[in-house]
Amino acid sequence: MSDRVRVLASRRYGTLSPLRYPGGKAALAGFFGDIIKALHIEHPRYIEPYAGGVGAGIALLREGIVAHLVVNDIDPAVHAFWRSAVEHNAELVGRVRSTPLNVEEWQKQRTIYRAKNEKNILDLGFAFFYLNRTNRSGILNAGVIGGQAQTGNYKIDARFNRETLAQRLTAIGDLADRITVTDLDGRTVIQNYAQDDSAFMYIDPPYVQAGSQLYLNAFDGRDHKALAAVVNAVHPAHWLMTYDTAPLIEGLYREQFQCRLELTYSARYPGQAEELLIASSAVARAIMESQSVQEQSTVDVASA
Repeated sequence: MSDRVRVLASRRYGTLSPLRYPGGKAALAGFFGDIIKALHIEHPRYIEPYAGGVGAGIALLREGIVAHLVVNDIDPAVHAFWRSAVEHNAELVGRVRSTPLNVEEWQKQRTIYRAKNEKNILDLGFAFFYLNRTNRSGILNAGVIGGQAQTGNYKIDARFNRETLAQRLTAIGDLADRITVTDLDGRTVIQNYAQDDSAFMYIDPPYVQAGSQLYLNAFDGRDHKALAAVVNAVHPAHWLMTYDTAPLIEGLYREQFQCRLELTYSARYPGQAEELLIASSAVARAIMESQSVQEQSTVDVASA
């Protein structure tokens, strides 16, 4: 395994995802773009089997670096949000502009979210979005920013800038014909695109440590092993993973290229967190070719 590394990209993009996500990787978009260029992929398709906020994917699509974006998440609420953003964009933006920002509304949206009724995609998707922007650190099982009494230093609207969020969502709507949203198991998505020469897969599964606290669909040991069995079998595919540095993960991917990253988050840890970057052989060669990884540095990835 390589030592700690620095990710150096030819360009860094701003935060373009409308979601706040623990461990969001939007800051890696430039790095991914350099890898995709080094792979010489024509009309690249960017796939996230465990989508979450899709920060890097949105940036790459908006910049024209990738031709198509595949957003997959098996969680019904996350899937409902992305379906709404793509298929019901105007209605979703309208709700973002007009829905009250107070604890009474927060409780209403929390009830809708907990019901997980998939018959109304827009209701569920917006409820997820509302809680994501009004809960502490964007975590769905956390409380409202400022507390129920709204006596905290920050209030419920601290992370809900209506105009900024409306602009980000509208930009996604403008690209809707280049976005595919699915709700499959992540392993199925990986297998579906494993033979696609135009595909670049960024695999960011729930982590081993603190997974149940931060992820809507936490993994257990069997899930991590099942995912590894699929990923290790797709030899020709272009894929890159980020994971926590648990011995279990290092062992499961011991035959693959691995290096360590130092990332700064506001949600997962109060300071820096060391993570693991794992890549297919083709992507590992592209990393070296693009010279985007060098020794001893830090990438800052803060929650938006």
